[in-house]
Amino acid sequence: MATVSRSIRRNLTRSFSSTAAPVTRNNHQQNHQFSEPNSFIGSWDAPKNPKEAEKKLAQLRRDYAKQIKEMRKGYIEEMELMRLEKQRKDEAKKEAVRLANEERKKLKAEAAKVKAEERKVAEEEFRKTLMKEKAEKLENWRMKEKSMEEEKKAKRELLHKQSSLWIDDGELAKKTLEAMVDAKSLEDLWKP
Repeated sequence: MATVSRSIRRNLTRSFSSTAAPVTRNNHQQNHQFSEPNSFIGSWDAPKNPKEAEKKLAQLRRDYAKQIKEMRKGYIEEMELMRLEKQRKDEAKKEAVRLANEERKKLKAEAAKVKAEERKVAEEEFRKTLMKEKAEKLENWRMKEKSMEEEKKAKRELLHKQSSLWIDDGELAKKTLEAMVDAKSLEDLWKP
């Protein structure tokens, strides 16, 4: 039982005591700066005459009011300085945003110009390609037309050559009759 209570006590002591904790806990006490003692504390001496006490109290109240007035004035000045500083920071931030927007717009405009130039070059190349294809098709069509004309010409020439061998109408009837007679005679020859 005694050993159990000793071990529990040892564990509790270890968990509650730490060498690093007091240093960090008390560190602010070493760095803390105390304000100067106030002149009002301990300044009241109880006067024997109530009128004199009233005068002293009124004087203390006036002094206190003056100090509060000065403190408020200082606070107002500090707040005004903070407002001006905030306003200056806001204006600087707005100016930075405006400059960034202008830079972004400038870059965007330059990118648009580059794209427009690229598009123009691509359109020009496309036009050249179309013109080349049109020229090739036209040339191909002309060659086909020329070959067709040559074929027609060749057929006409052949027709002219063959037409020189043609027979007149009068002789045609005579030749036809002769051919029929020849055919009839050939038939007769072949009959059994």
